[in-house]
Amino acid sequence: MTGTQASTINDSQPTGWRHGSTWTYLVMLLSSVAALVVSLALSAETLQLARHPSAKLGCDVNAVVSCSAVANSWQAEFIHFGSFSFPNAFFGIAAESVFVTLAVLGLAKVKLPRWFAICTWWGGLAAALYAYWLFTQSMFVINALCPWCLGLLFATTLQFMSLSHATVTVQDLPSPNASFAGLRRGLNTYYRLGFDLMFDVVWIVAIIALIFITKGAAIF
Repeated sequence: MTGTQASTINDSQPTGWRHGSTWTYLVMLLSSVAALVVSLALSAETLQLARHPSAKLGCDVNAVVSCSAVANSWQAEFIHFGSFSFPNAFFGIAAESVFVTLAVLGLAKVKLPRWFAICTWWGGLAAALYAYWLFTQSMFVINALCPWCLGLLFATTLQFMSLSHATVTVQDLPSPNASFAGLRRGLNTYYRLGFDLMFDVVWIVAIIALIFITKGAAIF
């Protein structure tokens, strides 16, 4: 790739307040803090159930809206190290603490090393996929919805969306070289024209619609 071609790709990078570090990392910080708070609440309920297995939790509304039904399933504690098992919420506390820190670094306009920014994005993707796996298990296997878990799902979704936005527009990834020129040009256009906002709204509305279409009658 010539210098002129690389410059053209860089020149097409989205600009403005919505694509800067302050906005993208502020959204990431708020969503990460929300996810951290939810993880703490889930951990507290896990401990409560451990102490009082027959206790009814505050978010146990009916057979469908039931935190204890989800918390008592194997999906809520499927990671094992030898004879020890750990609730998912404990890992959520650790992961979200990292994302909160990364968001603060972003707000401080710290330019992360490229390898670290790449690893951060993959970590965010892993967290989002994990949250959606738990959501599908809750919806279609356990057949119960946990309000705290739904809060974590939406917080993680916003976290990953803002992290992806910052990765492209602030951290300048992927590299505008010959291998990724087409991908980079497409991502620049995606954010510059505001397609990300449309996709984000449609995605969140689609999740809400799925919940109400699938469980709406039983929720109320």
